[in-house]
Amino acid sequence: MELLIRLSRGIDRVTAWIGRGISWLILAAVVVSAANAVIRKAFDLSSNAWLELQWYLFGAVFMLAAAWALQKNEHVRIDVVSAHLSQRTRLWIDLFCHILFLTPFAVLMTWLSWPFFLRSWTTGEYSMNAGGLILWPAKFLVLAGFAVLVCQAVSEIVKTVAMLSGRLPLPSDGEEDHLPPELREHAHMMEEEGRPNA
Repeated sequence: MELLIRLSRGIDRVTAWIGRGISWLILAAVVVSAANAVIRKAFDLSSNAWLELQWYLFGAVFMLAAAWALQKNEHVRIDVVSAHLSQRTRLWIDLFCHILFLTPFAVLMTWLSWPFFLRSWTTGEYSMNAGGLILWPAKFLVLAGFAVLVCQAVSEIVKTVAMLSGRLPLPSDGEEDHLPPELREHAHMMEEEGRPNA
């Protein structure tokens, strides 16, 4: 189990590095979008390449940061329900969902994305739009995003099993732990005032 925990920590480091790096593409997308708008309005010039570049940048953030969101526990969950469950129950639910739903789906999408990318790469596929970009980088992002998500799902399963078996400490069992940050802050303020959480 110690080897698996070390592997999980290594995956977490790589995922966080990718996520932090890829988050800068949001700024790049904003700059490209603003520059394209200014050039189009000021000089009446435009190109489909600029629009497609924006889509590529957004796609890169969406696909490659998904694993980082999973690692940071920022993915969508039903907070109204999960906030009232014990930490161990939440861990069992996460383990069940990661094994039965997330991992098979991510593996299947990785497998299906490979020929999708490879065909585009080998044919040198270009966008059908005039002045458009080559398509294989966008299709590679789909493949890479799901591959990283598979790795992070494995890491989450290892960590969850380690916590349930006592090899890693459980996170604190406060009711507000799985609430969004703004609601967690509200819960702490209510506690300080001595009133029950709304």
